Amino acid sequence: MRNKNRDLLNVLHTFDEFNTIIYTIMAVELLTVETFKEKVFNYETSQEWKYNGTNPCVIDFYADWCGPCKMVAPIIEQLKTEYDGKVEFYKIDTEDQVELASIFGIRSIPSILFVPVDGQPQMAAGALPKDSFKQIIKEVLNVEKV
Repeated sequence: MRNKNRDLLNVLHTFDEFNTIIYTIMAVELLTVETFKEKVFNYETSQEWKYNGTNPCVIDFYADWCGPCKMVAPIIEQLKTEYDGKVEFYKIDTEDQVELASIFGIRSIPSILFVPVDGQPQMAAGALPKDSFKQIIKEVLNVEKV
């Protein structure tokens, strides 16, 4: 009986490690000032907006303490899976990345920045429902669901 319990614990431990690995792979990437300048737009070298990515992106400006942000987080994660390979999804912690929040004039959270490959980004404020995200992705980013 002891060996069976030990085996079960080993399986559960392995399963937890597997889930952690999968979550890390699938998790929405947190942007810092440096990664934002690399992946989205380097505002220090250019005055005119020019997106650096090859796929359009959605950036969620949030804070850990924000209730509506917590409601949007699982929607963002679902959309990341649904639009895999067509749209990039990022998050910016406004408490940690104050410079980025300031540059975009973030006054309320969640604020969602939709960035097309060509053209100007558009900001939406508030906890949008999933259908609204899909509509904006279709209309602003010109991307249909995979």
